[in-house]
Amino acid sequence: MNNKNYKLLALGDSYTIGEAVNINQRWPIQLAERLQKKSITLDSIIIATTGWTTDELQLGIEMRDLNDTYELVSLLIGVNNQYRSYPIEQYEREFRQLLEQGIKFAGNNPDAVMVISIPDYSVTPFTKEKKLNKKKIAREIDEYNAIGEKLTKLKNVKFIHITPSSREAKNDLSLIATDGLHPSGKMYSQWVDQMYDYVINTLL
Repeated sequence: MNNKNYKLLALGDSYTIGEAVNINQRWPIQLAERLQKKSITLDSIIIATTGWTTDELQLGIEMRDLNDTYELVSLLIGVNNQYRSYPIEQYEREFRQLLEQGIKFAGNNPDAVMVISIPDYSVTPFTKEKKLNKKKIAREIDEYNAIGEKLTKLKNVKFIHITPSSREAKNDLSLIATDGLHPSGKMYSQWVDQMYDYVINTLL
């Protein structure tokens, strides 16, 4: 089988850059490694930084001055808007803009874009250590994801809902990285499980 080469533009924050895990445990890298078994090469261009909000991601994209078209684009953003108590209306407005931008990066093909839901960090040791309101966090994460899913479906884009599986970390600490907050490589592997079939069908 001839090897096929594709490019992924991964837009986001710590959950895309893989804070507190080795580079090969980031979900874009795990996805690429799994696709390689199908003779598919997926090169990842990651625009993501720990702590970024929607407006900071917009600025990060602008600073990169991207002109290419990508066979696959991912978007995972919003947890830091929630953490900093930004107005949820700001998230809705800027998420919509980012989603539209992502579709343009995919050559105006919504089928080549996937939105990944925000994981629920209320179940992590970090939340307990900082004495944060777990119920409030979980509720607000659900509100953010409801907005994201609504806007995503309006654009006929795939919504990968990883939030329920992220909550399994409440009873399985192996899903949490050593910093007590971010996902471990094991959790990222589960995310890849959820998106794999869609990615294969999109690229082939």
